[in-house]
Amino acid sequence: MKKQRKPLSTKKPPFPSKDYKVIEDWMSGRIMPGIQPMIKEIDSLIHDLIPNLQYAIKWGNAYYGTNELGWLIELAAYDVSANIVFLSGAAFDPQPPLGTGGETRYIKLNTIDEVNDQHVIDFIKQAATLDGWR
Repeated sequence: MKKQRKPLSTKKPPFPSKDYKVIEDWMSGRIMPGIQPMIKEIDSLIHDLIPNLQYAIKWGNAYYGTNELGWLIELAAYDVSANIVFLSGAAFDPQPPLGTGGETRYIKLNTIDEVNDQHVIDFIKQAATLDGWR
């Protein structure tokens, strides 16, 4: 019998939408102009690597997931950096370098050049193969 995964937290997950406009509005309205190109590049990479996405904005961050797997990635934008949070990152091999305890692990990106690093691509691909947050 498969072990039941513990919930990510006691908080309720975001309500999913198939409408990409929620992400577009978030990128154009809530993100500092200097970081927008990097956020758009990360968003594009996620779209290229994960089919049939659903979207949400909750707690000021973007969420990407699928109906089948749940929420896979949380994208947090700050003034000069971005965190890509892998909601099942503890199960990755290798694990993303940041985060301890629980299921999530993340990476912090400071430049647009870091977005297309092979490690980032591999982490996003792994996210698309594991159950996420429901």
